[in-house]
Amino acid sequence: MVDTQDPVVTMKQEVGKAAALRVQSDSIVGLGTGSTTAFAIQYIGERLSTGELKNIVGVPTSFAAEVLARKYGIPLTTLDVIDKLDIAIDGADEVDPQKNLIKGGGAAHTREKIVDSLADLFIVVVDKSKLVTQLGSTFALPIEVLPMAAVPVMHKLEKLGGKPDLRMGVKKDGPVVTDQGNLVIDVKFDSIDDPASLEKIINNIPGVLENGLFVGLADIILVGSIENGQPVIQEIT
Repeated sequence: MVDTQDPVVTMKQEVGKAAALRVQSDSIVGLGTGSTTAFAIQYIGERLSTGELKNIVGVPTSFAAEVLARKYGIPLTTLDVIDKLDIAIDGADEVDPQKNLIKGGGAAHTREKIVDSLADLFIVVVDKSKLVTQLGSTFALPIEVLPMAAVPVMHKLEKLGGKPDLRMGVKKDGPVVTDQGNLVIDVKFDSIDDPASLEKIINNIPGVLENGLFVGLADIILVGSIENGQPVIQEIT
């Protein structure tokens, strides 16, 4: 069990819980990936188990989210049998003042973008450190690529002014492999002045499956912070 005395963990729990409380009965829910979203999945499961929620099905954005959903008793479905979601809850690595995002720290951004884009309401859960004035200022942009195209894509990204690096595994040899069996390139730009244009340009490079720019998708940002040792949640709409 998590150490609830840790104020950062407590803050993430409260942000996850605040998002989970937005879920209503008879809903299809997109289940995101990440440490704060994991608490949201936990609380959705707890609300189901107590009968507070009824008739909920989830669509996981990663194998990790699927495992958590099953652990907490959330029934799952797939995009083969639904055409939209009522709500999606997910994290982000950066959020700009226009609610545009960079995602992909967990290498799940392709599935996340598919699921989140189909939701009537997309709630993003983050801590205050993820708020930036301009995307790309603290976090490199993740790009999922077909393995055979990794080197050509990196050359194209360099021509766009980026500094690409193939993401390597931690505590394992070799590159990170996504749930789809692809690779991730993290590319640092000096500045991302037009996220919408860059998102399209990168996705038009042959071999790119999806990039981590989420433009115009987020509806509500729930931001957690610690003030005087206590968790505080701010809502940005």
